[in-house]
Amino acid sequence: MSGVHLKTYAERSRNHPNPAAKLLLETIERKQTNLSVSVDVTNRKDFLAIIDVVGPFVCLTHVDIIEDFDETLVEQLVALSKKHDFLIFEDRKFADIGNTVALQYSSGVHKIASWSHITNAHPVPGPSIITGLSSVGLPLGRGLLLLAEMSTKGSLATGSYTEEAVRMARAHREFVIGFIAQRRMDGVGLREQDQSSENGDEEDFLVLTPGVGLDVRGDAMGQQYRTPREVILESGCDVIIVGRGIYRKPGNMDIKGVQAQAERYRAEGWAAYLERIKSQ
Repeated sequence: MSGVHLKTYAERSRNHPNPAAKLLLETIERKQTNLSVSVDVTNRKDFLAIIDVVGPFVCLTHVDIIEDFDETLVEQLVALSKKHDFLIFEDRKFADIGNTVALQYSSGVHKIASWSHITNAHPVPGPSIITGLSSVGLPLGRGLLLLAEMSTKGSLATGSYTEEAVRMARAHREFVIGFIAQRRMDGVGLREQDQSSENGDEEDFLVLTPGVGLDVRGDAMGQQYRTPREVILESGCDVIIVGRGIYRKPGNMDIKGVQAQAERYRAEGWAAYLERIKSQ
């Protein structure tokens, strides 16, 4: 591996221009965790219980499928983020024209930009989606991730699609802080004449990777899993996103079991990172 991902989280935090990315890198280093928990449950009781127990072990977590949502849930989530020192990542996956996503981001029931440090978007609408979201998020010091790749079998986010996503990110570095992807994007999308340019050498995009599991390799709906070691060490990614591997069956949740799994994934992810920087 080569490029910015060979630097430590602490080194990268000192120079990153985006405040949300800088804060995330500082949090990762301070807490010694590159784990994000994707809490895909539908009721607030389970949601808050999971967040509270995994909070000490994560750098990031995310509320848009909660059935009994109201603004007090956001207040409780923000309080937990301060209690346990983690950032909030709303996995919204915006995918519309600029004007529409700006309204979705700033308004409606969730008012995401007012409390979420980081969100994400599909690049399929083109650069206008970044323009729309940045008009709301940039003044608030927020950051955006583009979905450059996905972990599902048969995903269309490959090849030229991924390359265009990276080019879009390079054109909006002040707001786009990285990607949802399965590998580093360093050099992806750079045309031959740009391969040795400063453009490629200076970029520092974060890579957050879903589809991480220690016990299974996939599910019945096409999800494919890799281990934290494969993601952090072998693919050079920055943050592992884990969901069901940690909380199992929320309807019959074992809180002690959730805590044990969060500790397990945090330890595996951090060990892979330490092995990566030691091997340089």
